[in-house]
Amino acid sequence: MISIDQNLLLEDGTPPGDLLLALLNEQRRLRDARLDLLKRYYDGDHAILDRRRLSGLPNNRLAHALPGYITAVAAGYLVGSPVQYAMKEHPAAFEQLLGVLRRCDTQSIDAELAVDAAVYGKAVELCYADGQAKPRVAQADPRYAFVVYDDTVEHLPLFGVAVSDVLDRHLKKCRERITVCTGALIVHMERTSSEAPVEIRRAAHYFGGVPMTEYWNNASETGDFEPVLPLIDAYDALQSDRINDKQQFTDAIMVLKGVGALGLEDAEIDALTEDDQDAAAMEASQRLRHTRTLFLPGDGADAGFITKPDPESGSELLRKSLADDIHKLSFVPDLTDVRFAGDLSGVAMRFKLLGFEQRVKIKERWFREALRTRLRRMAHFLEVQGAAELDIDQVQITFSRALPVNDLEIARTVQAYRGIVPDEILLAQIPWVDDARDIVDMKREKP
Repeated sequence: MISIDQNLLLEDGTPPGDLLLALLNEQRRLRDARLDLLKRYYDGDHAILDRRRLSGLPNNRLAHALPGYITAVAAGYLVGSPVQYAMKEHPAAFEQLLGVLRRCDTQSIDAELAVDAAVYGKAVELCYADGQAKPRVAQADPRYAFVVYDDTVEHLPLFGVAVSDVLDRHLKKCRERITVCTGALIVHMERTSSEAPVEIRRAAHYFGGVPMTEYWNNASETGDFEPVLPLIDAYDALQSDRINDKQQFTDAIMVLKGVGALGLEDAEIDALTEDDQDAAAMEASQRLRHTRTLFLPGDGADAGFITKPDPESGSELLRKSLADDIHKLSFVPDLTDVRFAGDLSGVAMRFKLLGFEQRVKIKERWFREALRTRLRRMAHFLEVQGAAELDIDQVQITFSRALPVNDLEIARTVQAYRGIVPDEILLAQIPWVDDARDIVDMKREKP
C-alpha cells in the first residue's frame, strides 16, 4: 500500500507532477522487482527454464504448473460459486442495483479479480460510465494500476492511477497513457518517455468517491504461491535432474575389458591405416547399435557399462516431501491425495480443509470490503440518476464455498433455519441457486 500526506495534493485533489512521477517510478520498481516475476511463474516461465549445463549433458528443464494450480484452487474456492446479495429495505432500488451488476457481468469480473489477488496479492477494479451513461466495472492489471491512500489510521483512498501503453501502426510503444482518478475527477495524461506526464483533458465522474478499488488478498498484499517460490524452484530442479539421470543412464558408456580397440587383435589393428581404423570403429559402433550383439575375441574378454547409481527411492521421498511442503505452506491442499477420496460429509471435508478454510476466510473479508465499496460507487451513480438512496451497509453479501456437497445435508440445514434466517440468505446456501432473490419472487408469484 502506498500512503502519503493528503496535504501534498493540489486543491482539486490531483497529485502535482513531481509527486505523480515519483509514484510512477515506485510502481515501476515494484513491477520489475516482484510483480513481473509472479506473472512469469503463473504463466509457467520458471527459473529452471534458464538453466544451462555443459555441452553434451542432458538438460531437461521441467516447469511444473504449481502456481497455476494454487491460484485456480484458491480463487475457485472463494468465488467459484457466484457471490449473492440480499437486502430487506428498498426492494425496488436494490433490484435496480442488482440489475446493474448483472449487466456488468460481475460474476466473471469477480473471478478475474480473485485470480489477480491470488497471483499478485491484490487486484484492481475500475468503475466507469459507458457511452450510454450506464455504470460499468472492469478489471485492471495490478502491475499497471494502483490506489494511493492517506497516511491516517483510516487509510482512505485519495486517488487511483492506471498506466497503459499506446502502440503505433507497427505495434511498437510510442507513448504512455496515464489516467488519474480522484474522488470527483478523471484526468487523462500522456508522456513519451520517463518525464512527468502532461495533462490532455479532464472530466467529472459521479461515483461519489475514487472509482478505482483494490481487492487485497491479505494484509501484507502477498500472493498465494509467492511464499513457496523457492520450494517450487527446488521441485522443478529435482524433477528435471531425475529425467537427466534417466537419460544419462540410457546413454551409459560401454567398457570392454581384455579386448583391443575395435574388438581386433593388436596385430590386426597395426596392419590397418589410420583411415581404415576410423572406418572400422564406426562400423563396429553401428553394428552394436543395430544388432544389439557384441562378439569379443580372446579369453578373459568382458564388457560392461559405466553407470551412475540411481537412488530413485530417495528422490521420490524428496519429491513427496517438497510437494507436501508446498501445499502445507501455501495452505492449498492437494485434492488428488487419497485423504480426499471417499464419500465425506460436509463436516469431515471441512476438517480436512481447516487450514485452507481459514486462509480463504481472510481473503473473503478483504474481498467483501472491496465489493461493498463497489456497491457504494454504483449506488451513488444511480442516485445521481434519480434512484432511491440505499444504505449499502445493510446489504448482506454471501460467499458460497465451491465444494463437493451433500444436498440432503444442506436441505436439512436450510429447513432447520427456516423462520429464523431470511429466505434470501438460506437459498443462497443452495449450490444450484444462482439468484436467491429470483427464487423468492417466484415463490411469492406462485398462486
